[in-house]
Amino acid sequence: MRLLDFIARLVFGIASIFLILLAGALICYAGWGVAQAIGQSADNIGSVLLEAVGYTIISIAVFDVGKYLLEEEAIRARELRHAGEARRSLTKFISTIAIAVFLEALVAVFEAAKQDMSMMLYPTLLMFVGVTLIVGLGIFQRLSIEVEIETGGPRKEPKNDAEAKEEREEEREAPEEEGPQTAQQS
Repeated sequence: MRLLDFIARLVFGIASIFLILLAGALICYAGWGVAQAIGQSADNIGSVLLEAVGYTIISIAVFDVGKYLLEEEAIRARELRHAGEARRSLTKFISTIAIAVFLEALVAVFEAAKQDMSMMLYPTLLMFVGVTLIVGLGIFQRLSIEVEIETGGPRKEPKNDAEAKEEREEEREAPEEEGPQTAQQS
């Protein structure tokens, strides 16, 4: 089991580093495009700048996914044992993706407004997707809190990563009699 855990952590680590490098490459590509546009002519600088903003937004989302995988899966190898911990982690992740979607929609609105108003369907759909993400996240949070209350109320959950780590260490050091109870509570 430890070998499988090590392999999973290694794969997540490699994938997350690759994603972070790709995010950096996207930002460099956007910067290179802006530098070339400035050096050539000022005719298309606006569209190049908007394109650079789009690449930067995408790179931020890709970087955040890579960071999330690195922190949550490779380094900490977290097992989200508490509903609150899972809720916070998912909220942080989905919020970042929603922000990236909204920013990309904003860039697409400006691009479509400059070119052709009939191209507004794509930005409108992006805005709809962003709103749907936020509404879905709100529904998830509301339902998960209700279920937690119905099943006996929220347990004392760790407030930060240090408390969660201490709690996991205490569970490992606990006598064997408590082991099955802890597994059933998770």
